[in-house]
Amino acid sequence: MKKLIIFDLDGTLLDTIADLAASVNFALKQCGYPLHDISEYPRFVGNGISKLLERALPAEVRSEECVMRMREIFMPYYDTHNAVYTRPYDGIEALLATLHRRGVMLAVASNKYHSATCDIVKHYFPNIPFDVVLGQRDNVPPKPHPAIVYDILAATQVPANEVLYVGDSDVDMHTASSAGIESVGVTWGFRSEENLRQAGACHIIHRADELLQWL
Repeated sequence: MKKLIIFDLDGTLLDTIADLAASVNFALKQCGYPLHDISEYPRFVGNGISKLLERALPAEVRSEECVMRMREIFMPYYDTHNAVYTRPYDGIEALLATLHRRGVMLAVASNKYHSATCDIVKHYFPNIPFDVVLGQRDNVPPKPHPAIVYDILAATQVPANEVLYVGDSDVDMHTASSAGIESVGVTWGFRSEENLRQAGACHIIHRADELLQWL
């Protein structure tokens, strides 16, 4: 049994795509840009809010200035509309509760900005005592840079060989690999099984309870 499991948030613990899509579309509309269908958003996410907004913008206006203007509109809107459609994936709450009962330490490492990451985790998992919850912070490079994982390891004092990283994207698999941590790719999120395998996932699971079976 691993001592610590680090979970990605969006696409792994929570299906957040509808609220993200609605909030980005709100910012796009306020700025006078075309909107996107929700089906387009899974390919936009994974590298943080600024990259999400950049990908949603028309190619000809993808400047830092336009992204920052979008952020100023997106963030306050998302802060108050991030729990409208978002839901935990099937079996996630039971999985987390079981892991906690077994004495496994739990952490979240997200490219969502830090304040929203903390708020959403508290809202959806109020009874799960995560040991560390980190989102994207100023002056800390986003995933796939392993800085966020190193910060979690430092906070928990758990060596990398006793840690498992669980995520739904190539970004997550590259993050785990860069940090020297064993990875599990989940197929219920925003990327395909092929994408996860190509990114070097050590293991693949299709349901939350499979993680318990594998452990």
